[in-house]
Amino acid sequence: MTDEKAEQRLRYRLLTGPDDATFCQRVSQALADGYQLYGYPALTFDGVRVVAAQAVILPGQ
Repeated sequence: MTDEKAEQRLRYRLLTGPDDATFCQRVSQALADGYQLYGYPALTFDGVRVVAAQAVILPGQ
């Protein structure tokens, strides 16, 4: 990743979405990009599906 892209990254992100493989891939990609998990994941049911949330942070920013 270039320094310019690193400067544009948010220090804190809250990833949300249906609790499925795509959501897991998004969290995994954030970890591969240098983010760390922040806190516990959260799950809720919107009447149709389970929705997941996971906060991630960039360390040392």
